[in-house]
Amino acid sequence: MAPPLIQLKDIALTFGGSALFDGVELAVSAGDRLCLIGRNGSGKSTLLKIVAGLIEPDRGSRFVQPGATVRYLPQEPDFDGFATTLAYVEAGLAPGDDHYQAAYLLEQLGLHGDENPANLSGGEARRAALARILAPDPDILLLDEPTNHLDLTTIEWLENDLAQRRCAIVMISHDRRFLTNLSRATAWLDRGVIRQIDRGFSQFESWRDDVLAEEERDQHKLDRKIVMEEHWLRYGVSGRRKRNVKRLAGLHELRAQRRDYRGPTGAASLAAAEADKSGKLVIEAKSINKAWGDRPIVDAFSIRINRGDRVGIVGPNGAGKTTLISLLTGALAPDSGTVRLGTNLEIATLDQSRDSLDPKSTLSDALTGGRGDQVMVGGKPRHVIGYMKDFLFTQEQARTPLEALSGGERGRLMLARSLAKPSNLLVLDEPTNDLDLETLDVLEEMLGDYDGTVILISHDRDFLDRVVTSVIAPDGGGKWIEYAGGYSDMLGQRGADLTRQPAKAAATEPTAAKAAPSPAAAPAPKRKLSFNEKHALETLPKTIAKLEAEIANLQKQLDDPQLYAKDRAKFDKVSAAMAKAHDELHAAEQRWLELEMLREEIESA
Repeated sequence: MAPPLIQLKDIALTFGGSALFDGVELAVSAGDRLCLIGRNGSGKSTLLKIVAGLIEPDRGSRFVQPGATVRYLPQEPDFDGFATTLAYVEAGLAPGDDHYQAAYLLEQLGLHGDENPANLSGGEARRAALARILAPDPDILLLDEPTNHLDLTTIEWLENDLAQRRCAIVMISHDRRFLTNLSRATAWLDRGVIRQIDRGFSQFESWRDDVLAEEERDQHKLDRKIVMEEHWLRYGVSGRRKRNVKRLAGLHELRAQRRDYRGPTGAASLAAAEADKSGKLVIEAKSINKAWGDRPIVDAFSIRINRGDRVGIVGPNGAGKTTLISLLTGALAPDSGTVRLGTNLEIATLDQSRDSLDPKSTLSDALTGGRGDQVMVGGKPRHVIGYMKDFLFTQEQARTPLEALSGGERGRLMLARSLAKPSNLLVLDEPTNDLDLETLDVLEEMLGDYDGTVILISHDRDFLDRVVTSVIAPDGGGKWIEYAGGYSDMLGQRGADLTRQPAKAAATEPTAAKAAPSPAAAPAPKRKLSFNEKHALETLPKTIAKLEAEIANLQKQLDDPQLYAKDRAKFDKVSAAMAKAHDELHAAEQRWLELEMLREEIESA
């Protein structure tokens, strides 16, 4: 057996007075494909930083084979001091590395090298960071959530690239399909210790369940033994003093063992507050069209969604997924075609854009709206602490500012807010973001038991396969096609993968990659939404709905055939108001679409 490239021995680390790790051991050899699994907050990212040499443990040793090159992908890369993405990627190369790889990988990942790192979106920053660690072709890759902020086409490209590399890989991810396709061994970080098996993620969950079941049996045996010893203590203490003292000490040890036992973290208790049933028909769209300037976003799309359907929408960033959902749910009017919504619809929306969360607000205030200690769940008051516990928050976190929450905790908060509203139609935009595997399982079960209808956008292939009954995917030029089944079924029917959107500018040529960027040619700062634009994006749908209602009311008045003869002045006034309302509606719709496309481009690129 080859010696390990990296080895950790007896690693211990304490945070805030409690042990995060105690006696952790980990070895990574050449060619290993190891996935590091654990609940949110278990310390996976911290352990990976110890492996990378970025954090010193309280106890233990770290060995790296001399000459081995290690590259670490952080969740939040640091771009300070770099004028362009190409300069950032090239800074990760060693003197003997091929500089052509920097430009090549940026091109493969949809970037062109002259972007200003200060203006990158989350997806662009992740792609630049990937190019930086992949370009040197290291011996060991340490990947912390490599698929975060990536669309499906980029995730699949990354999978193929990593599968062809000969380096060892240690990866943290909540993307089941990504882990299943790449991992050959699994390290489970649970309650401060690591258990490891030489099997990939596909066999992890059954093995984990067996381990927990065995642990539960052991605890049951321990409880029975304590009861027996306590019975002896009460009724059987008599002669043989030395033996009795020893047995009493053993009982104290059993009690200490039981007291110090840390059970596994429970599962979240997710449940959507359901409204009365909707009509059988939920949404019917016929030949709807929407364009942004000369660019068609949706072209002649038709669909019928019935009660109980689970519809997934997929596609590269910038394809118009959010616009399509807005059209289907009536938040945006099509340029042509019709959208008919069913009767008795109650819609609850999960928007993963977390700008609406005040970072200084507390967790309790975010759930109650700052109104006391009650949260309305399904129209009924419930104490906020009890509702928080359903989503794995502790009582002590009630006054925690939102800026201190982890990504997974913010994701659970968004779910808690959305699911409290009574609904029979759930509209979910990236509901799986930052959720750990156990919470994903509960979310899937909840959606399976939900009596209403679900429309969701997701880049999680396994989640789509488990949840949806049909998939809508783009086919270029604004065309969208619905496929029966999940994501894998869609690929089988389509016969081809999704196509990445072209880069916004020409890719950097290999020869230019070696030249230093000229300060005079620095790229213009990337467009960002201002406060007024964000406010308009939130309020324009209400304005549009109000104008549509006004137009309908004016139309009723004009439908009176006697109005012109009876009151010419009123007829002229109503006609003028109708023309003005139509102009305002058209302007509002165009402005909303422009801002929505800009938001999608900035936040999802």
